[in-house]
Amino acid sequence: MAFDIDMIKKVYDRYAARITAARTATGKPLTLTEKILYAHLSEGEAKQAYVRGVDYVDFAPDRVAMQDATAQMALLQFMQAGRPKVAVPSTVHCDHLIQAKVGAEADLSTAKDVNKEVYDFLASVSDKYGIGFWKPGAGIIHQVVLENYAFPGGMMIGTDSHTPNAGGLGMIAIGVGGADACDVMAGLPWELKFPKLIGVKLTGKLSGWASAKDVILKVAGILTVKGGTGAIVEYFGEGAQSLSATGKGTICNMGAEIGATTSVFGYDEKSEIYLRGTKRGDIADAANAIKEHLTGDAEVYANPEQYFDQVIEINLSELEPHINGPFTPDLAWPLSKFATAVKENGWPEKLEVGLIGSCTNSSYEDITRSASVAKQAIDKGLKTKAEFTITPGSEQVRYTVDRDGYLDTFDQMGGVVLANACGPCIGQWARHTDDPTRRNSIITSFNRNFAKRQDGNPNTHAFVASPEIVTAFAIAGDLTFNPITDTLTNEAGEQVKLDEPQGLEMPIKGYAVEDAGYQAPAEDGSSVVVKVDPNSSRLQLLDPFKPWEGTDLTGLRLLIKAKGKCTTDHISMAGPWLKFRGHLDNISNNMLIGAINYFNGLADTVKNELTGEYGPVPATQRDYKAHGIGSIVVGDENYGEGSSREHAAMEPRHLGVRAILVKSFARIHETNLKKQGMLGITFADSADYDKIQEDDKIDILGLTEFAPGKQLTVVLHHHDGTTDQFQVNHTYNTQQIEWFKAGGALNIIRKQMA
Repeated sequence: MAFDIDMIKKVYDRYAARITAARTATGKPLTLTEKILYAHLSEGEAKQAYVRGVDYVDFAPDRVAMQDATAQMALLQFMQAGRPKVAVPSTVHCDHLIQAKVGAEADLSTAKDVNKEVYDFLASVSDKYGIGFWKPGAGIIHQVVLENYAFPGGMMIGTDSHTPNAGGLGMIAIGVGGADACDVMAGLPWELKFPKLIGVKLTGKLSGWASAKDVILKVAGILTVKGGTGAIVEYFGEGAQSLSATGKGTICNMGAEIGATTSVFGYDEKSEIYLRGTKRGDIADAANAIKEHLTGDAEVYANPEQYFDQVIEINLSELEPHINGPFTPDLAWPLSKFATAVKENGWPEKLEVGLIGSCTNSSYEDITRSASVAKQAIDKGLKTKAEFTITPGSEQVRYTVDRDGYLDTFDQMGGVVLANACGPCIGQWARHTDDPTRRNSIITSFNRNFAKRQDGNPNTHAFVASPEIVTAFAIAGDLTFNPITDTLTNEAGEQVKLDEPQGLEMPIKGYAVEDAGYQAPAEDGSSVVVKVDPNSSRLQLLDPFKPWEGTDLTGLRLLIKAKGKCTTDHISMAGPWLKFRGHLDNISNNMLIGAINYFNGLADTVKNELTGEYGPVPATQRDYKAHGIGSIVVGDENYGEGSSREHAAMEPRHLGVRAILVKSFARIHETNLKKQGMLGITFADSADYDKIQEDDKIDILGLTEFAPGKQLTVVLHHHDGTTDQFQVNHTYNTQQIEWFKAGGALNIIRKQMA
């Protein structure tokens, strides 16, 4: 039986009436995305049609999911909200703090010891407030959610940018910051600008080496890392119905890399098979009763150009395997052209490590297809040339593939099975290398490959592909190898060729597990005490941020003018910094240390205008804060791309940065800034970015008349006595302006609860 089945049935009971109301309000057939959104309006049945990309709308998500790195700050904020229990079903998943070093058993044991304080905090706060707790080793949040909580037509938010993974099972699942999660757990509406719609029509059927991963790798190449910003991507067509539920999850998961709000597939036979296979037949029965509402209307799919803002069509029968990278997930190369690209660009041809698994590709199907390639290496006398690691997505998947002999296959070909956790994908990787700065290449089945992300080495060229392509490349140890056309020399000196991978969508004997790792909360958590040691270096209770003082911001110093890509990894790195995710002051020592200073081309080296000396970004900002001086950060396009981590917004807020001025924002980061009472503004003319000089004193005028749609004015006072003045835009609505004035959304929640 499924978790929260009564809640799911209540959602389904209201679907028909709400969709009828939405059709009446809009006067047209509906996409699946619109059906789910209109069915989750916090006001109830729709009374008006909302304008895509314009109207802010309040929604009522069905559930919240949090991973351990972001849950710490989310729950520290929730503790300030004043509620005795969460208002919607919520879960915490311990997957981010386990470092990959030796292998699953040893690494998990070390993590439990090193992170005991944090795990105890998360377990106790979950116990107290009615939150389901998934222990370390239970698995990666998105795989566990897909196996246990995702349901067709539902809506959830999660404190991780790859929350959209649940879209593979027909759920609108959106990555958010902890403050948004806090709102929903406190019973408040969740606000989102009504998204635009991108339709992806899939025709044909996958075959050979092509996989579901190649669909999103191709889409990323088409749309780029910002092409999906402000939009939900809806997949449909006969090709979509041919994909497994977990394959669809892979596609939705990596949709985060195109900036999409989320991605979704409709409910179909593959969805039902997966629900029943994961012992959730009761959800399948309930979904079947309303299945006409769990897909887009026929008129929409017959004429998609009339109902979507953009339509892309991909023929799966013609889709070629892709490899994306390096350094960005949208640099897409068809396999047939990849070897040439490697040579022409001078990328290191020797492959040092192949890594499969992660939240994107760790399903039973992924493992079995990869294992079929690994088995060939054993049978054909091939010696694996690169290191090879396997990260199962959940204990249920790990136990099942171990039972069915696939882990033994990987062991025989020299693979190392890591813990059921994020590990190398997020930089939790103690990589074995004789030179941590050497130019080298790795290939993964992960979702993200920004510089330094996996191993901290800016010279590691990380490429992204399907698990089976990664496995083939690891066997060859050579990025110029094409498994479709090329042969390899085995240990007997013979030329052998790899056959097409074979896999199983679902285990023939069904899934099995001895201990999935779930801990239910106390029935009554009122007597549970959540302890935070005041001397802890890893956990720190929060103090409310100060309200806006009611004046324009004048005399701001330029902390940094960031050049080029500035992701949340640049603003607040993961890796070794993950241990401070529950301690705002300590983790603020990583603020913007990865950003490149426009004026000297260096990372973590900015001019302190009080001393005239150059030094680290956090130390410089702490000096400004100590002297009561506000500052501003200036950035380039798509600032805050990547992870949902709200620390990238909270750290500048905590250290006294007053405003972030950029050419454009990534969606989640912009929302996180607003939630924390920060001022996030964009150049009306992006060329004005060039006017900002290192020694400028900066004013932001118009805040005393701060209003939706009304521009603000920036005045630059240059060192030579001259000035520049220009207009800047913002996307704050009336409610978000109140967050700014109050010093953050949490300050308003606390007052409401009181």
